[in-house]
Order: sequence, then C-alpha cells, then structure tokens
Amino acid sequence: MRKGEIDIITLGCSKNLVDAERLMRQLELAGYRCVHDSPNPQGEIAIINTCGFIGDAKEESIEMILQFAERKSKKKLHKLYVMGCLSQRYAQELPAEIPEVDGWFGKFDYLGIVNEIKGDRLEVKGEDYERMLTTPKHYAYLKIAEGCNRYCSYCAIPLITGKFTSRPLEDILEEVRWLVSQGVKELNVIAQDLSSYGLDLYGEHRLAQLVDEMAQIDGLEWIRLHYAYPTDFPYDLLPVMAKHPNVCKYLDIALQHCSSNMLKMMRRHITREEQDKVIARIRKEVPGICIRTTLLVGHPGETEQDFNELCEWVKEMKFDRLGAFAYSEEEGTYAARHYQDDISQEEKDRRVDTIMAIQQSISSEKLSQMVGTQQLVVIDHSEQDYYVGRTQYDSPEVDCEVLIHKSDNKKLRIGEFYIVNIIKSEDFDLYASL
Repeated sequence: MRKGEIDIITLGCSKNLVDAERLMRQLELAGYRCVHDSPNPQGEIAIINTCGFIGDAKEESIEMILQFAERKSKKKLHKLYVMGCLSQRYAQELPAEIPEVDGWFGKFDYLGIVNEIKGDRLEVKGEDYERMLTTPKHYAYLKIAEGCNRYCSYCAIPLITGKFTSRPLEDILEEVRWLVSQGVKELNVIAQDLSSYGLDLYGEHRLAQLVDEMAQIDGLEWIRLHYAYPTDFPYDLLPVMAKHPNVCKYLDIALQHCSSNMLKMMRRHITREEQDKVIARIRKEVPGICIRTTLLVGHPGETEQDFNELCEWVKEMKFDRLGAFAYSEEEGTYAARHYQDDISQEEKDRRVDTIMAIQQSISSEKLSQMVGTQQLVVIDHSEQDYYVGRTQYDSPEVDCEVLIHKSDNKKLRIGEFYIVNIIKSEDFDLYASL
C-alpha cells in the first residue's frame, strides 16, 4: 500500500472519463499521486467511477466495487470511495448493500471526494475544466453538455444525469485552447445529445457556431463529433463540416432502429422516412462522410417483421461504422413501466449477432475500397511489429485501426500525422506503408 497514492478506476463511457480526469487534476493539485486504471493497484485510496447505463454495466460496476472492498478487508486498502452514474442513481440503496465503501458520491460531485479525502473544503485550483489527461497526449475528449431531454423509452440516462444542460460556448473554447496548449491535436466532441447543444442556453442551435470557432484554433488538427440525435438535427452544422479540413468527415448519430413501429414505441419522435431523409441530406452535403450509428434490438414489441426490416435497412444504408446492443430493462424508464420485456435473452443475442454479421460484410467491402488510396493517419501507439494509427474516419478505441509494419518504414512518432498508402484490408482493419 503506497501512501499518498490514489487509484482511479473508470468504467463506462468517455463522458465518465472526462469526469475522472477533472477529479485527478484536483487530487494532484492537493498533493496526491493518481494512477488511472492500474492493472496492479497499490494506492492507499481507491475511487471507482461507475456506470449505470444498462444491466451489464451496472453488474461490472458492482463487481469492481466488491473487488476493492475485499482488498480493504485484507488491509491492502485504507479508503474506498465510489462516484459516477451508479451511485448517482442508487444513492439510497447502495450504502446499506456495501458498507465497506467509505463514501458515495454522485456523478457531478468530484470536489466532494477531494474534500472528503483532504478533510477540509477545497476551492477549485486552476480552471474547472483543467484535467489530468489519461488518453495519449495527442487526443482528448471534450464534453460540451450534460443530461438529456429526449426520454427515449429504454434509456435511464435522463433519470441519472437530469435535464440537458449546455456548457457556455466561451467556456468550451477556453478549454479547447488549454487542451491545445497541453499538446492535444485531436478532440472528440461528446455529449449525450449533440443536436440539442445551445437550445437551453441560447434558445437556438449553436453546435455549428461552436465547431466553426473550434476549427479556427491554431494547432487543432482533427475535430470529431459524437452522439448526435436525428430528430431536430441541426442542418447548419453540415456546411461547417464540409468547409473545414480539420473537422473530420465523421458523425456518430445513434439511430436505434428503422421500423416506424419501433421508432414510435421507442419514443424517438421520428419516422423511418424522416430518418432516412436526415441521413441522405448529411451524405449529400458532406460528401464522403463516415457515419457511425448504434442499433437497439430486442426492445419490447419488436416483431420478427420489424427485425427483418431492420436487417434489410442495414444492408441498404451501408453505414461505415455500426454497433448493436440488446435491450435491457431499466427500472424507472417508460419501457419498464409500460411494456413487458417478453423477448428472451437468447433471441436478443441472436438478433445482435445477425446485425453484426451483416455489418461485418459491409465493413469488409468498404475498407477494401480504400486499398490503393492515400490517407492521413495519426499514430496512436506502437506494438511489437506495427505502428498503430487511425484515419479521420476512426474514433479511438471503437473504430478501425491502420497498421504500419515497422520493418518497411522509418521510425514514426506517436501523436504525429503521416500520409500513408493503404495496401491491404481486413474486416475491421487496414494495413499501410508510408
């Protein structure tokens, strides 16, 4: 057990990661040494930043808390704290269930943990947005809003994070300049619902203005957008994406389904025809754009006909990147209150596998079309025989990688950009040479 060292474990999404990074910055300024996601934790204090989105995520969070509770019982840990979505949602129930935890904190109360550890009230040192980056130093995540007002039938996030709240545009731009000053060249812009940015603060969409002003900041090579919503999509964003070379031709827009019947049951406030028009317009106004989407299968009421329609739609739309997940009933949601979860887990899993098999074929075809082209690639890390990078069409951790064999090339620098020739493709990866 190392005195003055704190282990931070982050579970869930990149939005949680940003919260952990802010916490770590304040702890470091308070005199502690923070270690993030260590495979061999040795700190005297541990903080688990939990996810509470779906059943599997909640189960993972509980298991992680119990692992560290056991460490504490064996005197390998002095203090154990929990924060994040799970403790935000179950603040009343969890303390009685796991008494080994010394303190439970909500998703937004990272300063409360610092004050608890220090034993006095701490004012924020530096700017509130400053953080200790856990990503490779050349890229970071930029959170521009919290919460969600959509209330889709299956989703517990509005119950956890509350109403959609945009950050002021000036504050975000100040954070961007600070991140660039720290050596960040690539920003992955995140929010639960990018499409609504600005509506609560300014009474109008401001995502286009934000991205336009970000793109003019010197030193920012790539800006990538995550988690747009198709209903009330801010079309003024598209000319901005098309105009700026440092705004990646990439958009993560969760569509969830295509059947108008299912979109209605999911409370998505859009029909298949309307949704298809959104995608068609995005592709028309930003030629060559890479669209990533997420689909939900096994939602109550999804008939075999609905699912077959979804399969045919995926084949027709040929999304560049696609993930699928099975419906998980979450207490308090509209679906849990009004629908019966009557599709077996086995059938849900079959539907996920079917969709992903279709997408594997699409991905293989699309990547094969890149063979023979030149692409700008950023190098993320080095493996035994390869440098591993990404194109503008690939987000860290979730999308395709570009592998460049070391024997064929000069020494490459992590975080630098290179023009490469794509020489080979697989289902989800590319191979290249300088």
